[in-house]
Amino acid sequence: MSSVLSYESLVHAVAGAVGSMTAMTVFFPLDTARLRLQVDEKRKSKTTHMVLLEIIKEEGLLAPYRGWFPVISSLCCSNFVYFYTFNSLKAVWVKGQHSTTGKDLVVGFVAGVVNVLLTTPLWVVNTRLKLQGAKFRNEDIVPTNYSGIIDAFHQIIRDEGILALWNGTFPSLLLVFNPAIQFMFYEGLKRQLLKKRTKLSSLDVFLIGAIAKAIATTVTYPMQTVQSILRFGHHRLNPENRTLGSLRNVLYLLHQRVRRFGIVGLYKGLEAKLLQTVLTAALMFLVYEKLTAATFMVMGLKSTRKH
Repeated sequence: MSSVLSYESLVHAVAGAVGSMTAMTVFFPLDTARLRLQVDEKRKSKTTHMVLLEIIKEEGLLAPYRGWFPVISSLCCSNFVYFYTFNSLKAVWVKGQHSTTGKDLVVGFVAGVVNVLLTTPLWVVNTRLKLQGAKFRNEDIVPTNYSGIIDAFHQIIRDEGILALWNGTFPSLLLVFNPAIQFMFYEGLKRQLLKKRTKLSSLDVFLIGAIAKAIATTVTYPMQTVQSILRFGHHRLNPENRTLGSLRNVLYLLHQRVRRFGIVGLYKGLEAKLLQTVLTAALMFLVYEKLTAATFMVMGLKSTRKH
């Protein structure tokens, strides 16, 4: 119990949250472009920079940062939960011993499940706020009108029921393999480098963070597209089955995507997603590692976790 409620786990959680907030703020416009490409199927522009230029031209200079606050708030909560759970479980299971790739994957998966169940409502709301006011090419999309985070929660519960806040939970649970794979490769690459040197440089941390995220994103991207569509929840699709997030809906959306655009349709927006998530993850891990090390040094403590 002391491992779960330890100061060390808290430091890792705060550092992870701060790192993710910093990185997302820097690369936020890339996430805006990725989301438009995933949700607005009829948008003709295929490249990230062209989509961003269109958004700025049609919706204003600050449009790429629309929905920044709810996204950052959700990301802060989500990463705090994930890093706290990941490091607490690892401390309990590993107990001062060297970790393994298999243990990192299992711990990452469990931490991901806990994170999804607790924070999905925040992501549903921020997805909708981020797309509100967007000029869509797809006439199947029903526009929304929320005045803020609290109003969005209120309207969703009132009009769609409280379970709508967990739209996309099923693909999200499948997607816990994304951070699990990411952390597995990150911790594994980190262990390999630390065999050859006593300390990792900033460039080392940045590069292994980027590689780990690139692998995880490419493997799980089709499910991320389905997740975005379900969270938005305003497509006039599959009227005979309204249970958003069910396996039937996930398969339906995947089939529709392939039927309309071919296999390539499952990877629409991947360029923007890779650019955004790889750079964001790399910067996040860099800030996380530096902040964690600095905090332990200032407090005169030594991390008990072994890699």
